[in-house]
Amino acid sequence: MTAFPRGATPVSPAGPAAYGLSHEARNLHWLLTNLVEEVPGVRSVAVVSSDGLLLLSSDPRLVHRGERPEGPRGSTADLATIVAGLGSLTTGAACLMDGGFVKQTMVAMDEGSLFVMTISDGSLLGVHAEPDCDMSVVAYHMALFVGRAGHVLTPELRRELRQSVEAVG
Repeated sequence: MTAFPRGATPVSPAGPAAYGLSHEARNLHWLLTNLVEEVPGVRSVAVVSSDGLLLLSSDPRLVHRGERPEGPRGSTADLATIVAGLGSLTTGAACLMDGGFVKQTMVAMDEGSLFVMTISDGSLLGVHAEPDCDMSVVAYHMALFVGRAGHVLTPELRRELRQSVEAVG
C-alpha cells in the first residue's frame, strides 16, 4: 500500500544527500517539494520529529549541503526551531486546559503566517507563508501532506531522514 498519489513519479531531491535514500524518503521529499511549489504564498516548510529534530526541509541548501541559508530570519532552520517550540507550547496548553489532542496551530502576523499541523506519529509539519496567502488553501495542502506522509513516517524512516540531515551538517 502506498501513501502517494496513483501514477505519481517521485522526484529525488537534488544534491549528494539524495544518493542512498530509500524510496519512502525520496517520496517524502517529493511531497514536500510539491507542497512548496504548488501552494501559492508558501515561503518555507519543515518537518520536525516529535523530539524537535529537523527531518525534512524545503531549503535544499540546508538539507543537501549543510549550509545555513542566507537572507531574512525565518529560514527553514529557524522555522524548524519555532515549529518544535510552538508544538510543545500548544501541547502543554491543551493539557492544562483539558483540550485533548492539538491538531493545528495558526499564527497570523503582519508580515506572514505560520501554520503547524501534527502528523500522526507526533512529528510536526510547519509552513511559513506570505501574509496574503489563502489560509484555507495552505491548510488544505498541509492536511494532504499529513494524510499521505503520516502513516509512512515510521521510526526507521525518521531515523533515515535524521541521519541524512546530520550527514550534511
